[in-house]
Amino acid sequence: MTLDTRSIFGDRGRARRARALACASSMAALAWASPALAQDQTNLQNATTDRPAAVQPAVPATANTTTATEAGQPQDLATAQDASQGNTTGDDIVVVGLRGSLQRNLDLKRTSSGIVDVISAEDIGKFPDSNVAASLQRLPGVSIQRSGSRGEPTGITVRGFGGDFNTTLYDGRRISSATGGRQIDFSTVGVDFIGQLSVLKTPDVSLASSSIGATVNIAFPNPFDHPGFRVATTASGSIQDRSGRIVPTGGLLVSTTTADGKFGVLADVIYTRRDTDTNRVYVSGWPGGNFAPCQLTAACTTAQAANKTLPGWFPQQYGAEQQRVQDERVDARISLQYHPTDDLMVTLDNNFSRQTITQENYAFGVWFNQGDLRNVTLDKNGTATDFTQVGTPTDFTAALNKQILQTNQTGLNVKYDATENLTLEADGAYAKSWLNPGNVIGSRNGDIGYGGNLGNTLRFNVDGDSKNSFPSISNFGPAGDAANWANPALIGSHVTVNQTQHNTDQLFQFRGNATWKQDNLTLKAGGQYYQDTFNFRNQSTFTNNFWQAYAGYGGPSGRDTGISPLPANLYRGSVSLNNFIPGFNGSLPPSVFVFSPVAYQNYLSSLGNPQTQNIPGYNYAGVNGFTGAFDEAVDPGSVLRVQEKTWSLYVSANFKTEVGGLPFTFNAGVRNEVTNLNATGQGRLPTSIVTSAADPTLLSIPTYTEIQAVNNKSSYSYLLPSVDMKLELTDKLVLRADASRTLTRPALNLLTPVLNVGNGQRVGALSAAGGNPNLKPYLADNFDLGAEWYYRRNSYLSVNFFLKNVSNFIIGGVTRQTINGVVDPTTGQPASFAVSQQVNGPDATVRGVELAWQQVFGDTGFGFQANATFVNTNRPYDDKNISQTGFAVTGLANSANFVGFYDKSGFQFRAAANWRDKYLLQFGQNQNTGSFGAEPTFVNQSFQVDLTSSYDITKNFSIFGEALNVNNNQQSTHGRYSNQLLDVFDYGRRYTLGARFRF
Repeated sequence: MTLDTRSIFGDRGRARRARALACASSMAALAWASPALAQDQTNLQNATTDRPAAVQPAVPATANTTTATEAGQPQDLATAQDASQGNTTGDDIVVVGLRGSLQRNLDLKRTSSGIVDVISAEDIGKFPDSNVAASLQRLPGVSIQRSGSRGEPTGITVRGFGGDFNTTLYDGRRISSATGGRQIDFSTVGVDFIGQLSVLKTPDVSLASSSIGATVNIAFPNPFDHPGFRVATTASGSIQDRSGRIVPTGGLLVSTTTADGKFGVLADVIYTRRDTDTNRVYVSGWPGGNFAPCQLTAACTTAQAANKTLPGWFPQQYGAEQQRVQDERVDARISLQYHPTDDLMVTLDNNFSRQTITQENYAFGVWFNQGDLRNVTLDKNGTATDFTQVGTPTDFTAALNKQILQTNQTGLNVKYDATENLTLEADGAYAKSWLNPGNVIGSRNGDIGYGGNLGNTLRFNVDGDSKNSFPSISNFGPAGDAANWANPALIGSHVTVNQTQHNTDQLFQFRGNATWKQDNLTLKAGGQYYQDTFNFRNQSTFTNNFWQAYAGYGGPSGRDTGISPLPANLYRGSVSLNNFIPGFNGSLPPSVFVFSPVAYQNYLSSLGNPQTQNIPGYNYAGVNGFTGAFDEAVDPGSVLRVQEKTWSLYVSANFKTEVGGLPFTFNAGVRNEVTNLNATGQGRLPTSIVTSAADPTLLSIPTYTEIQAVNNKSSYSYLLPSVDMKLELTDKLVLRADASRTLTRPALNLLTPVLNVGNGQRVGALSAAGGNPNLKPYLADNFDLGAEWYYRRNSYLSVNFFLKNVSNFIIGGVTRQTINGVVDPTTGQPASFAVSQQVNGPDATVRGVELAWQQVFGDTGFGFQANATFVNTNRPYDDKNISQTGFAVTGLANSANFVGFYDKSGFQFRAAANWRDKYLLQFGQNQNTGSFGAEPTFVNQSFQVDLTSSYDITKNFSIFGEALNVNNNQQSTHGRYSNQLLDVFDYGRRYTLGARFRF
């Protein structure tokens, strides 16, 4: 077997040829060592021997460890591949296929100093999954969160820590996110042309120490990863079973390097679309409060109802809706590389993404007030499982929601091999993200219905667990007449809400470091600087109170305000609620209307200017300044600017030696981070509250104090050490021990220095929100102990025990407070607001074990990956604690994954099963106005099966198919107790068929 180094590298210097020859020598040695390779040239995969895999060169798991020379070498050089797949060319060995990818992943895992899991592309333009998070959940200790409305994996949890606890990097760089948090939405990342995903569960101090969960590094391709001229294209169509629409996805990547090997360019663009129709049944919140004993009966006077002594929970709002979502995304990348000598590599790249999510919602909703409930049945936990409410109004809503998230990042990296041992690197990047740039209206809402004289004595009943049932309502319809549930002649206009969140996030960063490599010693030292500036602004019709312009439902409901009947051409059909969530028990009304909120608002605006003419139905008593258009106004309390500057210095040493004659690797590093924060907001307080003449359930705040700018500065500094040790007991068995300190910074949107009291308030549900610019980071001391057994090529077993002691937990408590002495007009007493605010709180310990097993069955093509994670904590949730400061560790859940595959002769098939147990997602619900603090949101157990397959028609052309959620898994959540359903989403199955071409 020979390898022509000139055909790969050109005549580019003695050092490069020497390295290539060394790689060829290692391949020859591998062939000699494996009888199967020596005896049968057609079976090059080393799966028929128990000898462990030889270490092969591959993409490093971190972005800043390669030299300039190594950065110019092909990624797939000298990695063995199974010739039975028909992918060999002459005597050269080329890396394609699932098993080749799995072996590279194991090579990187085994040779890394710390605990790293890797997923690499099978070939350029061929990543294993259609979503980054979907790929990551195949790894031990990693589970995912899904968007309920789309079913798409949007976030990950690593060892029980999700969201902001995990840092995601692009090629070793932080990325901006205008969502307000520090985590990214993985559905915004185009996966088709990703080169590699690395999950660092122990920190690399030269990369980042700002993640208690893990650091995810997404490596994008560069032209010198695959020298020469390369083209990769992909095209597919997908369909969700309920939407019935086939939508396209397509991508093109072109990469080339010059003949002299000095210059390369790569460009790619990907268009992705997903359409999803999702059915949802929801309870917006289960506030905790006290019932009067007389409310357990039908007869209860106002005076008797004031004697509230029974703690319990009730549903704030109940309804069902169909969500029709269109998710469009464009991703593009260009990378230019200049490699004039072996010693210098310059890379200039730009990554762009723009995701547009358009969502149409059609729903009904009924609102409950705790004091109005009668015939209440409280179960043993205090949940109101049965009650009636007199005069319940019914709303039908339609919404057109649009969210645009756009990100652009430009980076420049220079690597210079100053000597044979010393490599210098400088890396700088600028990124900016926009949420809803331009004149986008984020949400247009139309709310119609009936109430007042047509309010019904509605009955609400809970009879089952949230994982398989939703509540039932009866005696619905106008004045309890179910036959007229959706009679347009009785329906009138109600509230009209437009609102938009406009955010930007601007990030400057620079990293410089030096790496010294000599024999078995590697030293690294350097520094980083980040400047992250976040701007936040919300505007809505709540601010100017235009939302109530035509509230009231109109004449049939006995109201002077509101327009009824509405034009018949506004109604465009209906959505049946029969068998709405298959497999769930519970009963719903017959249907919801389909109508356009834009057409509805345009109709109301066409009635004219109520300031210049009398318009019957306009809310003259409650709304001022409305001239016919539902214009949004900026909420001053939502305006926030946060600037975060962080300086870091780090040093690390890695050396390889022997202990008792056994190979031993020791890596130690320390990172010092200094952060300065400057938060600026606009403060104002209410001076009065008034009831709405159009709707007795609504309240308004017509006047506030003068707006004042509020500024707060803070700073903190932490020393973050890390130690990794690896002992190779045999050539198959590896022991690891790791210890480190890491931190996670608070989300930027929690750092506002003002208390925000919004104008749109409800009777019995007054609320306000405040931030805390003095929040300190979460701080964790982490310990790992593990063993890995690489018992044959492409197969291994591992077990890893971990423990994390975390301090400075940020808890979002809800307290009852009066604000500025304003009086609640419904009680005549000082208004009591549910004020949510964050503080640094208690400590907690998280501990667990990860088990992983990968097995390839010789040259049969069959194999599997399996892993399981078991976690617990000393601070579990206590559902009996009704204090204002309840605390528990969120995100902890046992999980397991299994992927069975077949990969041979160009045919590939995978079946993936993913299970996650119930877990506490967060403190807080959609409406959080209870007296017992922030109520929890739990996610119920889930199990999903996905299937993927592909076939190589030629070595360059393949077809593929995908079936996601074939078992029709549904996502459901609940409150403090399992029968307090919050949401159930039925997002159905999705099927994809497509083709790839690579040259």
